Amino acid sequence: MTEVVDEFLHWLQSEQQKSTATLRAYGGDLRTFAVWLQGHGCTPEQTTRFLLRRYLVELEQQGLVATSVQRKLASLRGLFGWLQERGRMEKNPAKLLKGPKAPRRVPHFLTTAEVDLLLGQAFCESPQGQRDRAIVEVLYSTGCRVSECSGMKLAQLDLEEGIVRVLGKGQKERIAMLGGPARTAVLAWLEGRRQLLQQAKRTDPGSLWVNRFGRPLSSRWVFQTVVDCARRAGIQSSLTPHGLRHSFATHLLDRGADLRSVQELLGHARLVTTEIYTHVSIGRLREVYDHAHPHGRDHDTGTT
Repeated sequence: MTEVVDEFLHWLQSEQQKSTATLRAYGGDLRTFAVWLQGHGCTPEQTTRFLLRRYLVELEQQGLVATSVQRKLASLRGLFGWLQERGRMEKNPAKLLKGPKAPRRVPHFLTTAEVDLLLGQAFCESPQGQRDRAIVEVLYSTGCRVSECSGMKLAQLDLEEGIVRVLGKGQKERIAMLGGPARTAVLAWLEGRRQLLQQAKRTDPGSLWVNRFGRPLSSRWVFQTVVDCARRAGIQSSLTPHGLRHSFATHLLDRGADLRSVQELLGHARLVTTEIYTHVSIGRLREVYDHAHPHGRDHDTGTT
C-alpha cells in the first residue's frame, strides 16, 4: 500500500502540479489509511465500499470533525480514481461514498472601519515597515490566499495597469486588481526592497517579498505579519490573511459586485464556494432594512 501511495503522490506532483501543502495533506491522510488497511489484511485493489464506510465511521468515532473526515474521503477518492484509470481496479469504491455534513460557517471578516484602522496605522519608515504595509494592502486589494501572496514574483506585477497575475491552486492563473493605495505601497516597497538586497549583497531572487537577508518570505512570515499588524492597530478580533480575503469578498458584494465576478477574483473553481459570502451580505442587508424601512420591524413588539 505504501508503494501505491508514493506512486500516486508522485503523479499528483509531476502531472497535476499540486502544491506542497496539498501533497502533505494527501500523504498524511493516505498513509494513515494504509496502516489501517494493512491491519485489516487488505490491499488497495481489494478495498470495497463497505470497508471504506467502516473506516469513515471509525474516524468519526475517534472524534474527527466533519471537515477532516471529508478531506480524508477526498484523498481516498483521488487515489482509487487514479487506480481505476490505470486499470488496476474495476471500480472506484470511494466514488459514491458521502462523508458527514460539515456545518456551514459564516466567515469572519472586518468591518470597513476596522480595515481603516488596519491600513491607516503608522508603519515604520524602514524597508521592513514599507514591506509590511505593502503586504497588508495587497492582501486586502487582491483577496488572494496567503500562499499566493508569499509566492508572488516581480514578473507577475503590472503596476501601470494595476494588476497582478496570481498563481492559484493547481497553478491556475487569474488576474487580481491592485487599487491605488496598494500600488502606492508596492512602489514604496520596491525601493525598500532594492535597499535590502544591496545591504544583503545577494542576487535578486525575483520574489516580490524578501527579508533583510534578501531571501523570499515564507507563508508563515506573511501570516504573522498580518497578525502583528492587526494587534498594533488595536483590532480585537483575531485577524489572519484569510480574514482579509473574507473581508475583500464581503465588501465587494456589499457594494453591488455580482457573485460571478467575485468568484473569478477569488479564484474559486465552483460558484457554490463563493456563495457562502451571500449569507453575510444578506444578513447585513436585513439589518439595514429592519433599521431603515418604516415597516421593516415593529420596534414595540420585536416582530417583523
